[in-house]
Amino acid sequence: MSDSRLRNLVVVLGDQLDAHSSAFEDFDASRDAVWMAEALGEATHVWSHKARIALFFAAMRHFREHLRQRGVRVHYRQLDRRAHDQLIDALRTDLKQLRPEKLILVEPGEWRLREAFRELDADDDTPPVALREDRHFLCSHDDFADWMRGRRQPRMEHFYRWMRQRHDVLMEARQPRGGRWNFDTDNRESFASDGPPADMPGHQRFQPDALTREVIAQVNEQFADHPGTLEHFDWPLTRVQAQHALDDFITHRLPQFGRWQDAMWQGADVGHHALYHARLSAAMNLKLLHPDEVISAACQALDDGHAPLAAVEGFVRQVLGWREYVRGLYWQRMPGFADNNALQAHARLPDFYWTGDTDMNCLRQTLGDTLAHGYAHHIQRLMVTGLYALLLGVEPVQIHAWYLAIYVDAVEWVELPNVIGMSQWADGGVMASKPYIATGKYIDRMSNYCRGCRFRPAATTGPRACPVTVLYWDFLARHRQRFAGHPRLGLQVRNLERRDAQELAAMRRQADALRER
Repeated sequence: MSDSRLRNLVVVLGDQLDAHSSAFEDFDASRDAVWMAEALGEATHVWSHKARIALFFAAMRHFREHLRQRGVRVHYRQLDRRAHDQLIDALRTDLKQLRPEKLILVEPGEWRLREAFRELDADDDTPPVALREDRHFLCSHDDFADWMRGRRQPRMEHFYRWMRQRHDVLMEARQPRGGRWNFDTDNRESFASDGPPADMPGHQRFQPDALTREVIAQVNEQFADHPGTLEHFDWPLTRVQAQHALDDFITHRLPQFGRWQDAMWQGADVGHHALYHARLSAAMNLKLLHPDEVISAACQALDDGHAPLAAVEGFVRQVLGWREYVRGLYWQRMPGFADNNALQAHARLPDFYWTGDTDMNCLRQTLGDTLAHGYAHHIQRLMVTGLYALLLGVEPVQIHAWYLAIYVDAVEWVELPNVIGMSQWADGGVMASKPYIATGKYIDRMSNYCRGCRFRPAATTGPRACPVTVLYWDFLARHRQRFAGHPRLGLQVRNLERRDAQELAAMRRQADALRER
């Protein structure tokens, strides 16, 4: 085929692995081709976990083979030491040879890349760029903007109810199924003192095939100084594997998901570290699964009597509610979202976030899971790693970069709002009405972490004082004026003011020492 006959060059990014996306709508294998690239800059613009790098590159290579088996011509730039650092630079180089009439791609999920392609489109030396809608979401940019219009204080709960009604999910005659919009009071139990049930099922593991082993070897060699390990790499990397992972969750863990969705436990083995969680976010963010099929599978389990309403609603809330809501907020508030710092936090992220080398057992266990798998479930992220950074006063952009680097499912549209808005309250309350703060007693109630820790969750001074508890009271003291009249935190501020002045001064000194250390 001569270069002059190339009509459209379809650019497929690493998180757009769907052969039925809008980019392929009018694809003609006789006149069009696909372009993909493993760009060094996409792996290094944050210090990415080895598992995150391997997940993207291995999934991309499997998708390349899937397209070629369907007769699609794929121009694929595989990573090597001579590769371009930036994806756009690699594309510019190949455009000189391929000379397509037009570039087509699904709108990138990251502001940085979307702007780069807009700049490319404005260049007279390159073909026009058509950015098509990402149909892997259930709320478009325009629909979210319509919902936001006139709302001085948007709330996910209101958005979630609107989405339930709009898509007729868990509804009966315009009313929520079961008569309630959420079942939080039925969910969020902690395990008994002896831990999870003995018959708790592990997640399905996908052993690396030859193509994935090749990626793992390359990542271990080329990114040897990056955090984490690939020893336990077992993620679904293809559409078929992702469907199996969905079936596995619905069959084995969804029925108990709601009940224990906030529980944490030390000592789970490799196959059980995710407890009752789905571990589907990576596959969804790669676009191997569509949210509609995930929601439908959960609702079908309810209709079949396989899973209770509380568990299904709790899961649907995460997919139809939070996932769609944070994406909408991301595009509404970029490009300055990451610069939000309402609490004026400027402390440095502790080095142990990259190593797990800390004597605080809750953090050591959560960071250990994270470094081993590139994964920790949402309560470990929000109420352990996120909580400690918030209480310590870490600069939000630093903890944002860490989350983006360290988790396999981290794509900026979902990670940034969750960290800046929900975890660190750096947006001043746009996303969450109050900061998610707690003492060490919360962690003790929801896990067994405190049993294996030299610190005591109730202690506030002295060598055995829990750093989380110490920093909790210090946080309230530092932000007393802001939260004194807050409807949900005002009581805690009043409790602070009733504490003994000498004890409070000792706690503040201990908190300062933690920040200095």
